[in-house]
Amino acid sequence: MRTEEGSRGGHDLRHHGDAEVRDDGSALVDLAVNVRADTPPVWLRERIAGSLAALAAYPDGRGARAAVAERHGLPVERVLLTAGAAEAFVLLARALKVRRPVVVHPQFTEPEAALRDAGHTVDRVLLREADGFRLDPALVPEDADLVLIGNPTNPTSVLHPAEAIVRLARPGRTLVVDEAFMDAVPGEREALAGRTDVPGLVVLRSLTKTWGLAGLRIGYVLAAPEVVADLARAQPLWPVSTPALAAAEACVAPRALAEAAHAAHRIAADRAHLVAGLEEFAPEGVRVAGPAEGPFVLVRMRGAAAVRRQLRTLGFAVRRGDTFPGLDEEWVRIAVRDRVVVNRFLQAFDQALVLIRA
Repeated sequence: MRTEEGSRGGHDLRHHGDAEVRDDGSALVDLAVNVRADTPPVWLRERIAGSLAALAAYPDGRGARAAVAERHGLPVERVLLTAGAAEAFVLLARALKVRRPVVVHPQFTEPEAALRDAGHTVDRVLLREADGFRLDPALVPEDADLVLIGNPTNPTSVLHPAEAIVRLARPGRTLVVDEAFMDAVPGEREALAGRTDVPGLVVLRSLTKTWGLAGLRIGYVLAAPEVVADLARAQPLWPVSTPALAAAEACVAPRALAEAAHAAHRIAADRAHLVAGLEEFAPEGVRVAGPAEGPFVLVRMRGAAAVRRQLRTLGFAVRRGDTFPGLDEEWVRIAVRDRVVVNRFLQAFDQALVLIRA
């Protein structure tokens, strides 16, 4: 691991997986975006559709906010609903007065982009492959007054121990933990959502990944009431639409939580199948970062850019890794899908390797 002053360093912080499946990639099998493929379920679509009759009225988020608070055992004053986690990153960057923000990379790049757009100079802690991309709290500068880390981290799929992250907390520091993929972890082990004993803790959650709502934009922030109030003042009026509020309330209900828990176990089994298949290519220099705990895996190989391009000709889109600080063009991220899709992908992957090695 090492710490470096954050410069853009050639990394395209605005590149996201959906770029792989736009325009000429729209017909590809999508392994580039981490949204669960079989979503939203029918019952959720019906709930959202039922909210459309109320579109003439301004959104009222009180019910959804209370439902999220109940789901995590918190008072409503500790909950802020947002238009996806992306809005939360912007609010944090604009509303909090910080001098030395640090982002732990490799990591989802939108938080750093938001901080830079708000005029901040961002330092980076780069986790190394040799260390399994695991967090060492001692590497974070002591004078950092905002630290941001994902758990499980996109794109490495590493699930950091909760207590290792808690060691980052200290008076005068805001500790932001992006748990956008935590509900894809069986039992949500290592989650910090709902904790009130960690000073400066801010937890971000997204409902777009597990429930296939990327186009609806819904997420939330869990933090101390004074932080929530600061962020709320930076929001425009009615920032979350009525359909998104209906979705939020539905997705934290007991039925939805049970369905998400079942899906997390299925994802874990499908991920194990994908990893086992990829590990068969180890003699070809293919290396899977692990242990993977999210709904995606990070893979390193020689000629990854050429493999990715060849996979496109064979009908599959995967996420390039070189836009993530700490990674280079030898990395790709692959979303977990069901076994039928994974088997087809592994066959295409084998073909791609043969074609570029020929």
